[in-house]
Amino acid sequence: MKNFSWNLITVAVLTVAAIVYILPTAFPGMWPHKKINLGLDLQGGMHLVLEVDTDKAVESTIERTAQEMRDLLKKEHIGGADVERIENIKISAKIKGDENVAKFDKLLDKEFPNLRLVSRVTDKDAVNIIADLPEKETAHIKEMATQQGLETIRNRVDQFGVSEPDIRRQGEKRILIQLPGIKDTKRAKELIGKTARLEFKLLDEVNDPAAAEKGTVPPGSDLLYQVKEDSETQRVTKTPYLVLKRALLTGEYLTDAKVEIDSQYNEPYVSISFDKKGARLFERVTEENVKKRLAIVLDNKVYSAPVIQEKIPGGQARITGSFTDAEARDLAIVLRAGALPAPVKILEERTVGPSLGSDSIRQGLLSMWVGGILVVVFMGVYYKISGLIADTALILNILLIAAGLAAFQATLTLPGIAGIILTIGMAVDANVLIFERIREEINLGKTFYASVAAGYERATITILDANITTLIAAAVLFQFGTGPVKGFAVTLSLGVISSVFTALIVTRLIFDFLLLKRKVKMLSI
Repeated sequence: MKNFSWNLITVAVLTVAAIVYILPTAFPGMWPHKKINLGLDLQGGMHLVLEVDTDKAVESTIERTAQEMRDLLKKEHIGGADVERIENIKISAKIKGDENVAKFDKLLDKEFPNLRLVSRVTDKDAVNIIADLPEKETAHIKEMATQQGLETIRNRVDQFGVSEPDIRRQGEKRILIQLPGIKDTKRAKELIGKTARLEFKLLDEVNDPAAAEKGTVPPGSDLLYQVKEDSETQRVTKTPYLVLKRALLTGEYLTDAKVEIDSQYNEPYVSISFDKKGARLFERVTEENVKKRLAIVLDNKVYSAPVIQEKIPGGQARITGSFTDAEARDLAIVLRAGALPAPVKILEERTVGPSLGSDSIRQGLLSMWVGGILVVVFMGVYYKISGLIADTALILNILLIAAGLAAFQATLTLPGIAGIILTIGMAVDANVLIFERIREEINLGKTFYASVAAGYERATITILDANITTLIAAAVLFQFGTGPVKGFAVTLSLGVISSVFTALIVTRLIFDFLLLKRKVKMLSI
């Protein structure tokens, strides 16, 4: 009787909790809790597989190292040195004069110990040195580029406002992205794939952009464009700019980016803030280049190129460019989330429409109803009253699975529905073992209650063994599977746990209630 009371309390508490968690899904807005999340295949959305161009990350590291070397040579007053990046992943340094060579060697050992010397050739009065990065360092840069790309994309998606996105790494340099419920797929792709490398560069005001467009870009400069689209005529205009290659400031010092409205023109712009170091650099850049034009470049596209009128302290700047509200918000998001360490390209893209998702839900629920009704009818016909007890436990089992999905905020997918359907059959499988044991005990001449007690006692170990092995297999699927496989593993795991509970606790509770409380002598089985 003591076990009966505790089992009754446990079942009652779990049943009430299950109803509480399911209410938001059954009646949206009725209860302040999240409803069951539907996967991409059920509510529609976008599936992307991206590949990070990790070679570009290595090239960017080499370029930064070369630029840092030039700055240090200037700072240390080492003349007669020419440093440039060659073959994309190597640094070539040509130093003239024995004194400069000695200073350069010390600088190389002190500031760039991670560089590997490929060759060193002395030619008359000059020394030519070629250096690159060791394989181990290159592999580390590529690994970090993929990892940082994953985190950056996750931050962008979170700020974009997609509920329950699935973002994970695939292999060495691929990223899998699933965005359930997303409708504006074009905007989402642009937001995710934008490298968002922000640079501040001076304009080359000596050479002519028109001449550069004809193919004669001067050394030390790049030909970039400012692209504007007229919202009324939909016409796109491209304005050429010659900008110096060297970036005076980059977006790595950004601390915030937000959308504001220009009071004069009533147009949105993006206001950016720098950290202390970035603020000092920006102040120095504007102080040293008054009356010169400073181009604000994002992903090799010029957004604006204002004239620096005076020194700008405080670390505040603005990016204008005839934005729409959505474009300004997306630009602020990618700047806040940070730049991707390397470009990404889309390898695979799938879009699932909401109507297809609705059809999947309808067919999945239909299969659940048909499978459930067939099981209920079979158990009622074959085991009579005892079968109806098992059917009651089956209904509670499905309720607990749904509550588990809502409580743990797991995502229900089409394979997940298949896992629930499989669980429906497995749930009564345990009761079949128990009922057959009870029949054997009755045939041996025992009383019905003694037969029930013996049936549960002898079948429990078998049921636990069978379900534990299934649970282990489900755990392996969850750990190493992706997407749909994980969805199946989640519902299968919840189903195994709840079916063991309903088979061993709930049905036994009903038997005890009828035999001990209601004093029923015999039940059909």
